[in-house]
Amino acid sequence: MKILRHFFTITHHRMMVCKYCFKAGLYLQGLTHDLSKYSPSEFFAGARFYQGNMSPQVKERVVLGYSAAWLHHKGRNKHHFEYWRDIDKTGKNAPVKMPAKYFGEMICDRVAASRIYLKDKYTQRSALEYFENRTDVSYMHPETAADLRQFLTMIAEKGEKIAFKELKAYIKDERKREKAETKAKIKQYNSENK
Repeated sequence: MKILRHFFTITHHRMMVCKYCFKAGLYLQGLTHDLSKYSPSEFFAGARFYQGNMSPQVKERVVLGYSAAWLHHKGRNKHHFEYWRDIDKTGKNAPVKMPAKYFGEMICDRVAASRIYLKDKYTQRSALEYFENRTDVSYMHPETAADLRQFLTMIAEKGEKIAFKELKAYIKDERKREKAETKAKIKQYNSENK
């Protein structure tokens, strides 16, 4: 039974994230969200540690001291801020600001996960409360953390309809900025290294 319940939970979650991603203009992210959860290394661990009211990865971590499924998942899904770490100019492991399209998908994922696991206890504040109580902000890039807090607060105070409309505009503007910034950095690098 746990296998079926887990399958239905992750599929329901994916469909909900897809709905939110479409509202944010993230069509490809919506269609491909969390496909790795169906891979053997994530799926069978998810079924084994299925709880129904929280991620099975939490239970796996309690039982084993780590979650192999989570390590697999975060390394393949760019909508998790934990994916966005690299070696900085000083040689230290440091957070990188999330690109807008993955940042938007992260918001969709957090709202959907809150709805799935909290069920009838869900409120517009749920994703914000999870962020404030359970997110290791020190591990996240400061701009990503500030933007995430801003949008989750907007959902809590103004509702999803307004917040996802704002998120769609933010993603569009940020993607243009990111593209221009990348182009300028490459141009500068090429001119300095001729």
